[in-house]
Amino acid sequence: MENVQQLRMKIRANEFTKPTTGYGMDRLQANVVILPKKYAYDFLLFCIRNPKPCPILEVTDAGSPYIKKYSDDIIDIRTDVPKYRVFKNGELVDEPFDIKDIWQDDFVTFLLGCSFTFENELINNGIPVKHINQGKNVAMYITNIETEPAGSFRGKQVVSMRPFHYSLIPRVVEITSRFPSAHGSPIHIGDPTQIGIKDIHSPDFGDPIDIAEDEVPVFWACGVTPQVALLNSKPDITITHAPGHMLITDYPTAKLAR
Repeated sequence: MENVQQLRMKIRANEFTKPTTGYGMDRLQANVVILPKKYAYDFLLFCIRNPKPCPILEVTDAGSPYIKKYSDDIIDIRTDVPKYRVFKNGELVDEPFDIKDIWQDDFVTFLLGCSFTFENELINNGIPVKHINQGKNVAMYITNIETEPAGSFRGKQVVSMRPFHYSLIPRVVEITSRFPSAHGSPIHIGDPTQIGIKDIHSPDFGDPIDIAEDEVPVFWACGVTPQVALLNSKPDITITHAPGHMLITDYPTAKLAR
């Protein structure tokens, strides 16, 4: 299997534009939010008030497109995400494969933890991750759980879902709780209607995943939550990763475990 640097070069050249689940499995993956400096304080406050869906990994200087903290070389945030989303005034207007042509000198980049980071640890402990085995993106849903607002940023929390055999649930909770910077332990287990999900087979983002009779759906806070908040705050421009298309860093996931 190619290493992370080789994969990043393919992403940079727009040769890899797929979801990153199942890739770079032993490396930290991150959600991305890029917005003008004038909105950065309110968004930082939103993340601090909502650490489960928005665990902060890094915040760049205004105008800098480079990430050095989690890289053996230099990550260019303008090219090193497989697919982006561009929002203008709260509306999704584009999903490009790089953002070089629209980069601004006042952009601030936020890296937020991602649950893809702990999937390798589950697999290493003999716990199958169904969407990886099926070659799918993880299923994500908008819930009825309100985030704590900050300035104009507010909205419902998004969750990712992975089904597991009921006997594995205690071990799944134990393993994922060791990764608080990747959303940590689940926020809900079992009946999806209790968190406002009416149809578990129709996710708002990602791919539907079959749930067997002896499996239980398990839900984690998700870094797509800021994209819902953007629909309400309506900044003049914001850029995020496309759901499931994460920034893969060089940082070993083992160093994140507590």
